[in-house]
Amino acid sequence: MRNKKLAASLTALVGVLAVGLTACSSSKSAGSSGSAAAGSSGGVDSITVAASPVPHAQILDYIRDNLAAKAGLKLTVKEFTDYVQPNLATQDGEVGANYFQHQPYLDDFNKSKGTDLVPVVGVHLEPLGLYSHKAKSLDQIKDGATVALPNDATNEGRALKLLADNNLITLKPGAGATATEKDVAGNPKHLKFKPLEAAELPRALDDVDAAVINGNYALQAKLTPSKDALALEKTAGNPYVNILVVKKGHENDPAVKKLAALLTSDQVKQYIEKTFNGSVIPAS
Repeated sequence: MRNKKLAASLTALVGVLAVGLTACSSSKSAGSSGSAAAGSSGGVDSITVAASPVPHAQILDYIRDNLAAKAGLKLTVKEFTDYVQPNLATQDGEVGANYFQHQPYLDDFNKSKGTDLVPVVGVHLEPLGLYSHKAKSLDQIKDGATVALPNDATNEGRALKLLADNNLITLKPGAGATATEKDVAGNPKHLKFKPLEAAELPRALDDVDAAVINGNYALQAKLTPSKDALALEKTAGNPYVNILVVKKGHENDPAVKKLAALLTSDQVKQYIEKTFNGSVIPAS
């Protein structure tokens, strides 16, 4: 009889332990399945976005501080200073989206890196500009001058087109967004080209005669494109609008849709126009 009571007690104890272990296991699984990049809690959707400091992170900070809460969005901004890591972080799920690039760059990145990143919405344009510490006008660029260019495929072609549009060089017929130095058909001033990583271009201005600099890096370097550039990219029909980007399959995530709506809202358009004085232009 005593042995039966002992057996029954042990059976009951095992049952209690099993329930406890199952509960712990379920709790751990639920916690580990969450993502720091995106999520939802209590009607509020959250997302972490990789962005260049200026103007992208600055625009996102404005949204976070002034518009996100009312829209039911918790927005975290993670700054990057290069053009590679934000895409890799988005592909790997470290962040839920990124905001720093244009479509031609994204297309080239997907092709070369094997990523499957897609655009969600166009937000703004940063006109590419030609800057110099040694010349105050295009006419003052000397014969044999060294001009620094961004070294990624799409922005190098974009920079060469800017030089061609301002009659400093001519390009072969059909040379497009991926044009390189080999596509230069005419070079009357015998310019020498120095490809550099885009982030390094503002710092190179003291070492070269001129540099073609992306708008975000010009702004970071306290340059005002609308005033300081010797030549500025045309905005009409420009394909280099900066876009919100996610990994394929996440275009319709609630947090992504909320952020896209805020980025293209009238409030954000007005903020861009007022803050950047024509150096950053709303896409529509």
